[in-house]
Amino acid sequence: MNANKMSANQVKESSYRVQVIDRALGVLEALAGEGQPMSLVKLSKRLGLPKSTTMRLLMVLEGHRFVEKSAESGLYRLGLKLFELGSKAVAQFDLTERARPHLERLVSCTGETAYLSVLDGAEALVLERVESSRAVRVPASVGWRNPAHCTAVGKVLLAHTPESRLTAVLGKARLRAYTQNTITSLAQLREELRLVRERGFALDDEETEDGLRCIAAAVQEHSGRVAAALGILGPAYRIPDDSVATLAATVIGAAHKLSAELGYRAAEPRAARQYVSLDG
Repeated sequence: MNANKMSANQVKESSYRVQVIDRALGVLEALAGEGQPMSLVKLSKRLGLPKSTTMRLLMVLEGHRFVEKSAESGLYRLGLKLFELGSKAVAQFDLTERARPHLERLVSCTGETAYLSVLDGAEALVLERVESSRAVRVPASVGWRNPAHCTAVGKVLLAHTPESRLTAVLGKARLRAYTQNTITSLAQLREELRLVRERGFALDDEETEDGLRCIAAAVQEHSGRVAAALGILGPAYRIPDDSVATLAATVIGAAHKLSAELGYRAAEPRAARQYVSLDG
C-alpha cells in the first residue's frame, strides 16, 4: 500500500516538474516573441499565470542566466546564456546533413538531380547533392563550382546578398557568356535578381550549358539570412516552360521546410508565380 502511495506521489511530482519546465519555456518564448523587455505584470498576463508563479519562474531563469532583469527599469529580457547555447548549437549544426532528406524528397518528387549550394565569391559551390535515377540525368558533384551569374542557385544567392557585398562581388566578376542565353550585362543581371526576389525562385534557362535547365530557391536560417540555395537540374526537354511553375513550387516548398529546420519562421511559401517565357 505504501509502495503504491509512493508511486502515486512520484507520478504527481514528475507531472509537476514537467509543468514547471513547460511554464519556464513559455516565459522564454513570450520574451522572444515580444522582441523587447517585458514587465512582470505583462508577462504574467501573457502567460495566464499568477504574478507570484511568474516571479518564481523568472528568479530561477535569472539564476541560470536565461533571463536578465534591468536594474534601471525592472523589465525582463532574454539572457546571454541563450546566446551561448545558440552559438554552440550553430557550431555543431551540419547543414548538409539536414539538407539531404529534403534533397532526396526533391529527387523523388521531380525525378531530377537535386543539390545544395552556397556562394563563394562569384561562384556557386555545391555542398551536397542527390542524383536522379533516370537513365538520362545530369550529375552535380560535391565541390562542383559554376559562375553565380548564370546558374539558378547562384542567382538566388546573389539576389539575397547585401548590396554592398553584391557590388563588390559583381565588380570583380567577369560575366562570361557560356551560351547564347547567358546574361552578360550587369544591368540585365540586376533586373534578373529583382525578378528572382519577386517570384521566389531562379531559373537557369540553358545559360550555363545548352540543353540544361535548373530551378532554385533560397534557404534561410533563423535570422532570415539566406544561408544556401536548394535546386534541381535536368535536361531542358524535361523542364519545359509549362512545367516550370509547378516544379518551382516544389523546390520552394522544400527550401521552406529546410529553412524551418534552421529555425526560420515565416508564412507558408507562396506558390511560384506563373513563369512566362521570354518568347511568349
